[in-house]
Amino acid sequence: MSLDLLLLFIPAAFAINVLPGPNNMLAMTNGLRYGLFDAMKGGLGRLVAFFILIVLTATGLGAILAASTTAFYVLKIGGAIYLVYLGIRLWRSKTEDVEDIGEPQKSKISTYAIIRQEFLVAISNPKAILVFTAFFPQFIDPALPMLPQFATMGVTFVFLEIIALFLYAISGKQLAFLTRTQKGQRMMNRTSGSFLIAAGGLLATSSR
Repeated sequence: MSLDLLLLFIPAAFAINVLPGPNNMLAMTNGLRYGLFDAMKGGLGRLVAFFILIVLTATGLGAILAASTTAFYVLKIGGAIYLVYLGIRLWRSKTEDVEDIGEPQKSKISTYAIIRQEFLVAISNPKAILVFTAFFPQFIDPALPMLPQFATMGVTFVFLEIIALFLYAISGKQLAFLTRTQKGQRMMNRTSGSFLIAAGGLLATSSR
């Protein structure tokens, strides 16, 4: 991949990385509820999902999935249902009886559970497939071998995704002071849950 194309690819890809999509909203919620470190660990799930999608795109399978109306629809509805499910669980989650002073309350979750959430949200988002099948080829130099170029773009995209993950997770963590009281916890649970439900609704009603 030529340096000129790479320099064009980086800002364009980062603009996609930082869009407030389902995974970024989930990272912000995780940063709020579980802290920066756990939110970053959870992000491993989305990175694995994106790696899988990039490999599928490089081998041609991504184009087949993107062209299949049925596959697109199934992924879209499945992803939307999962986001709404997470949002409802968060909305209905119990609050802790804590003092109005001291450290913000931090919810508990297993590393596996938070990674699984991020993975399922990313892998079930058909828009991610379209990004890799429609966006990446715009920066391919046909005079050069394709796979090394896909590998370069894939590694760059994942690195930029880590930066976006950190930005959203740290933004969520900055709001953690609001969870010092039961009222604050309830408000943030319902606000975060509403964001995830809305993201699910937008995904379900979106078109290609």
